[in-house]
Amino acid sequence: MPDMTPAPRRRPLWRLFIMPALLVVAAAAWSAFWFYAASEVGVRADAWAAQEAKSGRVYVCGKRSVAGFPFRFEVSCEDASVALVSQTADAKALFTARLGEIMVIAQIYQPKLLIAEFKAPATLADRGQPPSLKVNWTIGQSSVSGLPDIPQRASIVFDNPSIDRINGPVQTPLARAGRVELHGRLAEGSAKDHPVIETVLRISGGNVQEVHPLLAQPFDADIDTKLTGLEDFSPKPWPERFRELQAAGGHVEIVRSRIQQGDLVSVAAGTLTLNAQGRIDGELQMTVAGIEKVIPALGIEKMLEEGVPQATLDRVAPGVKTQDLNNLFGALDRAIPGLGKVVKQNANTGVAAGINALGKEAELEGKKARAFPLRFVDGAVFLGPLKVGQVPPLF
Repeated sequence: MPDMTPAPRRRPLWRLFIMPALLVVAAAAWSAFWFYAASEVGVRADAWAAQEAKSGRVYVCGKRSVAGFPFRFEVSCEDASVALVSQTADAKALFTARLGEIMVIAQIYQPKLLIAEFKAPATLADRGQPPSLKVNWTIGQSSVSGLPDIPQRASIVFDNPSIDRINGPVQTPLARAGRVELHGRLAEGSAKDHPVIETVLRISGGNVQEVHPLLAQPFDADIDTKLTGLEDFSPKPWPERFRELQAAGGHVEIVRSRIQQGDLVSVAAGTLTLNAQGRIDGELQMTVAGIEKVIPALGIEKMLEEGVPQATLDRVAPGVKTQDLNNLFGALDRAIPGLGKVVKQNANTGVAAGINALGKEAELEGKKARAFPLRFVDGAVFLGPLKVGQVPPLF
């Protein structure tokens, strides 16, 4: 008896090619979109640079290229420079930075986040002069979020940064660090209307020469600040910017500061302002463990050897004259050779005991510490009654 089962229906073969065809169409459309967007990068970048130039920030790119297909844009800028130009009639460059290459990366699915990588070295020049500083690093990166609208957050990180002062063919070390991070965010206002900026600065293994002996030794720092008093972000000479801050009653609030240098650990918080003469006023409440470790670096012994200024004696020992003090050391040396020097060398111990008598006992990270104010009076820095530094006027 013949088999009456109907033969299976054959499915059209064209259905098997629907999905691959759709993928090909989507890939072609995506490619067209990417290449069109890539072609617009230059146009948008030029428009953005022109807008920035109106605010005094001049960006120049010697050679630009775009890569990163298919899911991101990598804009490479070789022979790059950034100049801050005054907004006065002469339009002079206040500051110019040049570096070999900047790579800016944007993911298509995160268009408001830009990541940049910097190729070392960079040179810095002031007011049209030859480069005065050279900056090097092994890794340099930054990120900005909020673009193309007003930036809300920004970060910049450098591994193994170094700064050298340039004097003709001679380069002198100025600063070194294992890592430096600076993070900032717009806390209030806008970039064009009284912005309030919160920043976090972290330095690992840093040292700075030519400023103070304390800074010449490696240290770690973690400093949170809040800056108020700016009118906007437009480029201005630093003296003008500081005058603006002072006139607006602006200030820097040290929300938290932690500095460690060997056995020394210091935390501080407080507010600093500028007076009408451009000098720093304010007070930081400090808690310090191991302060006796840094007394020799304050230069007490050297000060005694060179002669104590009368103004200093008037503050710490009213009625005592400089000549009387020098005569005393000379008499000690005549009576017992070397005794005057011993007394001077032990001055640091006396100063340490005096500072430890200031403030009150405290504990910091499980160590015995002292809590006391660090005062800034017309630019002079006081640790209790002892003047330990002088900050020059900022305008």
